[in-house]
This record gives sequence, structure tokens and C-alpha cells, in this order.
Amino acid sequence: MNDGNLVPADHDGMSAFSGPNNTIVLVRNHELSPSETPGAVGPKYDSACAGGTTTLTLNADRRLLRHHVSLAGTYRNCSGGATPWDSWISCEEDTSTPRSNPILSRRHGYNFEVPALLTEPVIPEPLVAMGRFYHEAIAVDPSTGIVYQTEDRGDGLLYRFIPHEPGNLKAGGVLEALKIKEKPQANTKVGFALEQSMAVEWVRIEDPDPAEDTVRQEGFAKGAAQFSRGEGLCFDGQDLYVCCTSGGKAGLGQVWRYRPEEDGGQLTLFVESSGRSQLDYPDNITASSFGDLFVSEDGWGEQFVRGIQRDGKVYDFARNALNTSEFAGVCFATNPLTMFVNIQSPGITLAIWGPFIS
Repeated sequence: MNDGNLVPADHDGMSAFSGPNNTIVLVRNHELSPSETPGAVGPKYDSACAGGTTTLTLNADRRLLRHHVSLAGTYRNCSGGATPWDSWISCEEDTSTPRSNPILSRRHGYNFEVPALLTEPVIPEPLVAMGRFYHEAIAVDPSTGIVYQTEDRGDGLLYRFIPHEPGNLKAGGVLEALKIKEKPQANTKVGFALEQSMAVEWVRIEDPDPAEDTVRQEGFAKGAAQFSRGEGLCFDGQDLYVCCTSGGKAGLGQVWRYRPEEDGGQLTLFVESSGRSQLDYPDNITASSFGDLFVSEDGWGEQFVRGIQRDGKVYDFARNALNTSEFAGVCFATNPLTMFVNIQSPGITLAIWGPFIS
């Protein structure tokens, strides 16, 4: 890379931003554990950890101009999400501590913010108030600044973080978990019909930074709903779409739709996979400018990027013909309209452009 470092492995969550002079900026996670090399090199949150992010700057012809480490020393940066103020929130999918793993010097399970246009590594600062748990992804409601978060656990919860100062996550805020009003402590893996709208409310998490991995246990005790391995999140207009990678009777994945409202909002099961040819462990999700959603899969055997139309119909968009590694980090740049997506191993970032509609 331009900073002299080797490109880290295990490309994962990613988002595209508009840069100066008609450039495209990608901020990309690297889901690395402490023992894995090469890792992200820079000012480290934890000297034992290899995870982090790299930032790529491309010209309007999608040619690479610059490539550098932008976050280092974090643990299994799986996914995250873009903010309306042009930063990437990188999420740790591990809650290890020095007590559980003596090679570590810091506690893990946090989010970290990376300004997209920064040309040097950020000084890592955990966003403690957003919670310490098995983070997967975030999505920011642009109308309120509220940040929604998934948890990659079989009994994980769906969270929202209400910042004290919208746009300034370091200023702290309130962490809450979603509860279905008529079904407290619901397990959403099975037993829900498509397009059945349910009223929800939110319960406050009093201890977002516990010594153990117990945030979800506090929320569940207060009636919060469990989601089967929450993964990707994205807003499309007013609606938030949520992937649960092992949800559904077949255990192959669900996509939920949540509409925020002043009294709590409405939750609806949008898609549930009945077979691997429909959805196979949906992971990251993004909305396109032309109306379809796209999900990158982390399933068994062949891996796909799949599109989802507004009526819930799923179609194959791209297949990994190289190997059986997962697709990850699917996202769009708007000028020019380009899909970017990673193949996690051996670590490849692809640019795909249209026309997408014919």
C-alpha cells in the first residue's frame, strides 16, 4: 500500500463514500484475530490484535489512486456501517478480554469510528456507550441520527443507540433493545408469518459495558426479542432492513423490515428462505438507487450476491466462481454507479458496473 504496509487479509464489511475531485473512497474491514498476519499496521488499540480497516481512494474510472491503513489493533472487525457525516463505524465481533486471553491488553467488543476522508490511521477510541457485545453491523437513521445495531449471536438482540448529540457518537448516549409489545421475550427464528406487522417498543440497557458478555441477557430479561444471528443492516427510505443469517424454519436466513415511529415502530418479516437457492445465510445488505436490495451471502458451497425486489422476490446477481469463500461488504458508489463487494479469502475487492436495469 502507499503507506508501505502489506494489505491485510480477510476483507469483510465495507462502504463507499464520495471523495474530493470526483473520487470514490472505500473503507474496508479486515476480520482478523490476534494470531493472524499480516494485520493492520498503525497506532493500535491493542498491540496483540491484527484487525482494523484500510481505506482505498479510486478515480472516476475506478482506478486505485491511494491505499492505506486507517484503523489498527482491533479484534475481528466483521462489519459496520456508514454514517451521514462521512465516517465508517467498524464493529468488533468478539468480546475477549485480558482475563479470557492473556495476550490481550484491552477489552474488546466495541465500535470504532473511522473518518472516510482521513489520509492517515485514526487514533483508536472505543465507542463504549454503544455497547460491548458481538457487534455485527450498524445503520444510521438519517432523519434522527439514531444508530441501529445487530448482534451476531443465536440469541442476539436488535439495538438502537440514541446519541446525546446526533452526529457525535463519542459524546455518549442511551442504548436500547427492541421488544415486540404483544410477544415479550420473543424468539424470532420461527413462528412468524410474512408481512405480519407487529408493534414494538424499546427497553433501556442500563449496563452497556459489562465485565462479561451480558448485554443481551439484560435486554432479554426486560422482554427484548431474540434474533437469530443478526447481520447486515441498511436503510431504504423510511425502512430499516435487517438480515438474520440463520433465521427461519430452514435455518437459512431471514430479512426483517422495521419502520421507526414515535411510539416505537413496526416490525415485519419481509423474506424467509425456504431453500439454499433462495437465500443461503444472508450477511451484509445494501440498498440500491434503483430500488432493489442486495445481500452478500456467507453460506455453504457456492456463494452468491443476491438481489431482493420490493415485493420480496429474490434473484441471483453474482456467483463466486473462484472459490467457496464468502462474499462480503456489498455496497454502492453513486457516481459513477458501481457495486463494490469483497471475496473474503484470499482477499479481493471487486467493482461491478451496469447498466443494472435493462
